[in-house]
Amino acid sequence: MNQSFKKYGTLLSLYLAQSIPMSFFSTVVPVIMRQEEYSLTSIGLIQLIKIPWILKFLWAPMVDHTSPSRKHYRRWILGSEVFYAMVIVLISFFNLSSDFTTIIILVVIAFIASGTQDIATDAFAILTLKSEERSYGNSMQSGGSFLGTTIGSGVLLMAYYYIGWQALLLLLAFLVTMALMPVTFARLPLEQVTTTPKRRPKWDDGFSFFKQKGNLRHLLLLFVYYSGIIGLLSMFKPFMVDQGYTTKEIGMISGIYGTAVGAVFSLGGGWIIRRVKRTTALQIILLAGFLSSLFFVWKMHGQVPLWGIYVASSMVWGTYGMASVFIYTVAMDKVRKGLEGTDFTIQIVITHLSSLFLTIGLSKFANTYGYHGMYILEAHIAIILLILSRTLFRKVVEK
Repeated sequence: MNQSFKKYGTLLSLYLAQSIPMSFFSTVVPVIMRQEEYSLTSIGLIQLIKIPWILKFLWAPMVDHTSPSRKHYRRWILGSEVFYAMVIVLISFFNLSSDFTTIIILVVIAFIASGTQDIATDAFAILTLKSEERSYGNSMQSGGSFLGTTIGSGVLLMAYYYIGWQALLLLLAFLVTMALMPVTFARLPLEQVTTTPKRRPKWDDGFSFFKQKGNLRHLLLLFVYYSGIIGLLSMFKPFMVDQGYTTKEIGMISGIYGTAVGAVFSLGGGWIIRRVKRTTALQIILLAGFLSSLFFVWKMHGQVPLWGIYVASSMVWGTYGMASVFIYTVAMDKVRKGLEGTDFTIQIVITHLSSLFLTIGLSKFANTYGYHGMYILEAHIAIILLILSRTLFRKVVEK
């Protein structure tokens, strides 16, 4: 049991290390930029920093093929994160109001390192965790991401008003460095599985994942998995703006409270996956998404009372937390030996890309038919997914 706690603690710290800066640069920097009177067009460009995380599957095979064992992945993790922290320190010496382009370039470089760390961390987790430990291990991944978002988008935003830009970036680099301590010094048990011997990566290592027999239904599940709640989640903050809530109130309700709920429910999701069959766990999570959409249809129109906003935030973030743990666990079960980082990265990138496309489509639908119309559509999508979980996707998630 002590060894399991070491594993979980190590993974939690690693996912915190990558999620805090990601959240800070993608959510807090736009707020600071607006205060500096940047145009909305310039603020929109900050989203370019996410490109490395979408394209990281391109260099994932290189990380896998230079890592015949877990200790080699650890070297990638330590090297990437130290470089990540060094670039953040360098960014602190530039002024956001006068060196915007330079800062964006440096952030993209930093996120290439962060994406590399994520590839290595996912493979490290797969090699470290036993099959029965993966549900709890993925709770650490999802929970670490939510806690990182809470710190990066909530705590650090408040800290900015007290210590300023440079001190805040130095603090961020310090947090990244400290999060590496567990993986640096933890004495973990010998890995249960090993990767294939080191060899030169092939150009089609990533694409060959799609050629595996029986993968079509799995890929379809990855693409539609979040479709029942992603519209609720993406339109929640704009809805609160239209309800008259201030930026500070939105940050507290969604950025801090909501993500904290997501972190707690991530642990609950890991417990559910460990205790019941995968098909049952999938149905529970999709049912939670359906109930969330029903609540939005019922209550989230007109002038919504504060309690309704908090309940909605709890439901959508809680569902998202459980859903993240489940899809991470299923993705781990689908990786090929020797290509753990590549295969896991490809699967999660598919969910990110599909969520991006779905968010764009659902936002356009909401713009035409209103929030309430979009909530009704999400309820229909959620019930269809629940039905498919008992038919089309049943064999996909069974071990």
